[in-house]
Amino acid sequence: MTTAASTDHALVRVIAHSESVREIKLSRPPANALNPQLVTELCACLKQAELDGCGGVILSGQPGIFSGGLDVPELLTLDEQGMRAFWTNFFGLLKSVATSPFPIVAALTGHSPAGGTVIALFADYRIQSEGPYQLGLNEVQVGLVVPPVIHQALVRLIGAYPAERHLVAGQMISAEAAQAIGLVDEVVSPDQVVSRAVAWLQAHLSMPRQAMLTTRAICRADLGRAFDAPGALDLDRFVAGWFSEETQKTMRALAARLTQR
Repeated sequence: MTTAASTDHALVRVIAHSESVREIKLSRPPANALNPQLVTELCACLKQAELDGCGGVILSGQPGIFSGGLDVPELLTLDEQGMRAFWTNFFGLLKSVATSPFPIVAALTGHSPAGGTVIALFADYRIQSEGPYQLGLNEVQVGLVVPPVIHQALVRLIGAYPAERHLVAGQMISAEAAQAIGLVDEVVSPDQVVSRAVAWLQAHLSMPRQAMLTTRAICRADLGRAFDAPGALDLDRFVAGWFSEETQKTMRALAARLTQR
């Protein structure tokens, strides 16, 4: 890689900050909403980073938005088979982040509700932009049940009882509140989110490499194993819940509001 080099994909931009650090920037205006194509491109970029021997990766978004979560209007057009394929790929993305051979920093450049927060849960470190931004797991508010593997990742990060309160309420919270409960590690000014992510990675990459990576693998082994536990994804219940009358009604109302914006 060459410093400052970049490669554009349809929905993702890849930026090389150094020989070791690569930024994968979600680039699907206006909200970087997660649809099948964006999830596929993120998976492919992470795989390519591994093949290229990257030392560390930053996942980032646009100023003011990391990801607005699921692309509800598009996902509502999918049949059961299409939804099952999408969720399988999305869980594959989460597992790729959880089991990555290199450290990953989530550079949360703004709002990061639902799916955006979910991706960040599985990263090594989370840096949030300060400002009037919100993040959190609001699935209950839209009629969805968080799969066990995502619940376990949240418990691992913030503790069992805080995770219970956060999930059951399904509330979005401010950047400062997220830092207070441990959902993010740092809150910095918007212009420093990516640079702090680069600095965090470079600090870790300056350590004896094998010792750092082996210790990291030991510490994160439980996160990877969580995907292999029986019922971890609970795909059948999740897809059934998505197509339930209550959830469809809630989702279609949400899609209508999003379309009117």
